[in-house]
Amino acid sequence: MKIFDPKIASAVAQRLLEIEAIRLQPTKPFTWASGWKSPIYCDNRLSLSYPAVRSFIKHYLQDAIQKNFASIEAVAGVATAGIPQGALLADAMNLPFLYVRSSPKGHGMENMIEGKVTPGQKVVVVEDLVSTGGSSLKAVTDLKAAGFEVLGMVAIFTYGFDVAAENFEKAGVELVCLSDYSSMLPQAIANNYIDQDTLASLQEWRKNPGEWGK
Repeated sequence: MKIFDPKIASAVAQRLLEIEAIRLQPTKPFTWASGWKSPIYCDNRLSLSYPAVRSFIKHYLQDAIQKNFASIEAVAGVATAGIPQGALLADAMNLPFLYVRSSPKGHGMENMIEGKVTPGQKVVVVEDLVSTGGSSLKAVTDLKAAGFEVLGMVAIFTYGFDVAAENFEKAGVELVCLSDYSSMLPQAIANNYIDQDTLASLQEWRKNPGEWGK
């Protein structure tokens, strides 16, 4: 797991904070589906409503793909939030697009993968956000099972959890992210979204998210 470019990571984080795609509430934490209490909530789907931010992200996702996965032949989005980001990228790169469901469609063809399935095709997976990597890597498994050659994955933001890095390494999948939690915190301080006391709490959460807030 790597960050595409440190300067771009800061710029992406700043834009996500500005549009409140990233929200920080250490005194009123969010509850994730996993049950974890979290001082941060990241909803990169909001970037789609801001053309300048949307274009900025699209440009650098494309740059990340071209510099890390130059032999790409198709783009695959992970349902649901990776679908619009992937479609924008595929259009910009004039490449085929498909997406991977979290579970097979319950009617009709009962597809897991929507779009043209071409065994042997070299595909890059697009995610908006990576936490532990579980759902992202499931999409990779499904694509491989359908016969695709998965070159790797790009994502807008990652929390940078150690377990995610371990999961991607174990799966042998290269992950390139535009920004991450560590790049976001200095931007949050510099732009007065948080103070130093809040920063300490946010840093503690990052060390042990499962126990934070208990």
